[in-house]
Amino acid sequence: MTIARLIASLTALMALPQLATAQDAAGQARQVTIGVDAAKPAGKLPPVWRFFGADEPNYATMKDGRKLLVELGELKKGEVFFRAHNLLSSGDGTAAFKWGSSNAYTETKDGKPVYDWKVVDGIIDTYLARGVRPYLQIGFMPEAMSSAPAGTPYQHNWRPGFDYKLIATGWTYPPKDYEKWAELIYQWTRHNVEKYGRAEVENWYFEVWNEPNSPFYWTASPEEFYKLHDYAIGAVRRALPTAKVGGPDVAGAGGTFMDGFLKHVSSGRNYVTGQTGTPTDFLSFHAKGKPVFVDGHVRMGIATHLREANRGFDKVLSIPSLAKKPVVIGESDPEGCAACPGPQNDYRNGTMYSSYTAASFARIWELAERRKVNLEGVLSWSFEFEDQPWFAGYRQLSTNGVDLPVLNVFRMFAQLGEMKLATTNPAQIPLDRAMADGIQADADIGSIATRTKDGKLAMLLWHYHDDDVAGPDAQVKINLKGLKAAPASAKLWRVDGDHANAFSAWKAMGSPQSPDQDQYAQLEKASVMQAQDITVTGGRGGASVDLTLPRQGVALLVLDAR
Repeated sequence: MTIARLIASLTALMALPQLATAQDAAGQARQVTIGVDAAKPAGKLPPVWRFFGADEPNYATMKDGRKLLVELGELKKGEVFFRAHNLLSSGDGTAAFKWGSSNAYTETKDGKPVYDWKVVDGIIDTYLARGVRPYLQIGFMPEAMSSAPAGTPYQHNWRPGFDYKLIATGWTYPPKDYEKWAELIYQWTRHNVEKYGRAEVENWYFEVWNEPNSPFYWTASPEEFYKLHDYAIGAVRRALPTAKVGGPDVAGAGGTFMDGFLKHVSSGRNYVTGQTGTPTDFLSFHAKGKPVFVDGHVRMGIATHLREANRGFDKVLSIPSLAKKPVVIGESDPEGCAACPGPQNDYRNGTMYSSYTAASFARIWELAERRKVNLEGVLSWSFEFEDQPWFAGYRQLSTNGVDLPVLNVFRMFAQLGEMKLATTNPAQIPLDRAMADGIQADADIGSIATRTKDGKLAMLLWHYHDDDVAGPDAQVKINLKGLKAAPASAKLWRVDGDHANAFSAWKAMGSPQSPDQDQYAQLEKASVMQAQDITVTGGRGGASVDLTLPRQGVALLVLDAR
């Protein structure tokens, strides 16, 4: 036997006890007791989850995109927002990976502007008809206006698996003429006000560009972006003085770029007015996790995600005049590229994504409360990829019109109240430990209890671990006190391997890439959460509920209990 083969054999033998331990552990439920005081408020829980986005704006008007927008709008009608790249990019409106276009701006041969709002109107019309409003990203640079050097291609040819730097083409450059840039934004905003009404457009968010601190999105200096931003914001406010404007939606916390931007908008010289500062109604940055593939499985990077959010909050709080402004984490995801493949991204179709979403949102809520940040939105950069293979592994909310498990977690969020109730839960990993080390030792069996506007008690529970491996169920007992009467009813919704999971159903039917109409109907049915009656023991003053929560499971308990 060679040394290499001997090492390989020893490595395999060493792995056997670990595998056996994991298998044994999967059959032994962990006992967890959670206490909730229904009479004791414990702070606010703002509905920050109601923001979504995508690189490809034209998917919104396609069959599966339209269907998904209906479902997003139903989460919280009129209060769900969608952010899309490429709304001003030049082209024929054909969607592609990390690309889209509206051809809103072209020029005549003698350089006179031509505005055409047909495609971008169709996108915004589709949002509004489905109860979704724009988080309107102003960008990218129209081809006729781009200052890119001669010979620079305008539309990129990137596709999954290609080098990411290939996306940086002519659309990433500043304008040749800032007056034309400003007039484009002014005319677009004025058109929106005329078409949709001032009262409607006042609800929208307006921000300029995406991740201007990244060479993938901005081919110029930070100062040049501050100028681009000033001209765009000035034009928006000229057309609608009450518009909600902000930014800059930097990658991560933004580093020195964000420092410079915050200084510029708070105390710098405005490139348009010559006066001090730039109107800023909200601030935005991005926070992402970093999954890796280790020992044959995905290990999520929730600690990286939370630390980046915390660094973003540091930036927001660094300028006293801006510290109280609303904050939107303009992209908040398990990793950085929704369209990128790779073994480290194999978590996306199933319950790892859904349980991660519950656990990460809970910590971001807690972190914002601790830092006293005015958190208004946490945007999930996930939508759908039209006409792609079933369960292809993109970061998305649905596949071919069938919902993935993660979308049901947002439906759970939508049923939570905005007032938290005092809760004790020793099985929930403390925030500081999750930020420092992730969740790689004990699993995180977490909970948030709330009081809804109609007086019900709504409680979110999750069972999360960074490692996508088997683990024991949690046997959870929830002890309730402070009830004025026995609950009139109790319902439980689940998302796990056996509930509200079209991916499990698809695999069980043999993973068909061309499901027939009957199979499609079965997949749609399998994706839907079904309310279950659950027994409540006890009554006025105190009661208890017992339930089993599988690893990577998320559950919502709703009690009609005052």
